[in-house]
Amino acid sequence: MSNEKGPDHSRRRERSRQAILAATRALVAEEPYEKVTVEAIAARAGVGKQTIYRRWPSKSAVVFAALLALSEGADAGSVALPDTGDLEADLKLVMRATVEEFTDPAFDKLIRALNTEVAADAELAAEYREKLARPLEEAKKTRLRSAQGAGQLHPDADLDLALEVLYAPLFQRWLHRSGPLTPAYADSLVDATLRAFGP
Repeated sequence: MSNEKGPDHSRRRERSRQAILAATRALVAEEPYEKVTVEAIAARAGVGKQTIYRRWPSKSAVVFAALLALSEGADAGSVALPDTGDLEADLKLVMRATVEEFTDPAFDKLIRALNTEVAADAELAAEYREKLARPLEEAKKTRLRSAQGAGQLHPDADLDLALEVLYAPLFQRWLHRSGPLTPAYADSLVDATLRAFGP
């Protein structure tokens, strides 16, 4: 009997997965979202359509996986905001990075596509909340709690409300394309939040 191992199926599956996710991001960036199909993704990735359906039940699930893969290597439980002791500087760094992300054309199209799907799919919305939104919110609140402990935020500040004041205007402006997303705008949101919730 031979002791030789067969082909490394897990490595091949991982290569296929990466090709599918890369193809999804590329197609969403290039085409109107309604024209992106599982068939087109499979063709771009060089795999059969059934290879995709064995792993994901729908186009929306593949799009979500493609977005999640951008942060692969960072354990959701280890997500953390910078904590230099200077809350204003840390928040401005994070908000400027958020603006940069949302003004990247490829990311913009991917997140708009995902928002379209989340709005119509309760199951996907729950998965989005569990795997992406909630870990990020907890990381943000951890940083704000640290600021409360340091006396940089009011000790009774409603941290959920503080995050809404900080992020919701940016998201609204991005969603409706109602104004420019700039570093100066990011800074102004931090300034307004700290005025509202400062000690």
